[in-house]
Amino acid sequence: MERPERFELIGGRERREIVLLPHDPAWAARAEQLIAQVRAAFDGIAVRPAHVGSTAVPGLAAKPIVDLQAATTTPPGGEEARLTAALAPLGFELRVREPDHLMYRTPARDVHLHLWEAGSEHERRHLLFRDHLRADAADRERYAAVKRELAARDWDDMNDYAQAKDAVIAEITARAEAWAVASGWRAAP
Repeated sequence: MERPERFELIGGRERREIVLLPHDPAWAARAEQLIAQVRAAFDGIAVRPAHVGSTAVPGLAAKPIVDLQAATTTPPGGEEARLTAALAPLGFELRVREPDHLMYRTPARDVHLHLWEAGSEHERRHLLFRDHLRADAADRERYAAVKRELAARDWDDMNDYAQAKDAVIAEITARAEAWAVASGWRAAP
């Protein structure tokens, strides 16, 4: 999946080694602590903070970066100044800017916070992918195998590694959509 034309990477490209670790239950505890802080910081600005990404899937190897997402009532790009001011006391810094998406991270680069518009397909898709991987061992292992293969490569930028996973994510998402229909899965309100 190509990056949108209006994708802005604050601070430029970064060369980082991709290290995958076995799942660590401490990631969920850290996410819950951060979710409480984000919820308090975003009082009235954003809703539904959630732990997403590989660290939210027990049994899945992951980069030790806790991924969170929250939903805004308007496109987050239009709220950037307010959102940035609300997150500054928590140490979050803006990393990615798109009209419908902002991504913040901690200076230690161990937490990413994605902001999407409430009810957007992006918000739903991340929750669906997480929940499907939690429920489907075969797809969890398929994703882990691709991640291990890609992590063994040398990447000029961490975003290139993320983009290289697009094909397997699309493949698994197609099965996740079928699973959602069959199971009656719905994104949390």
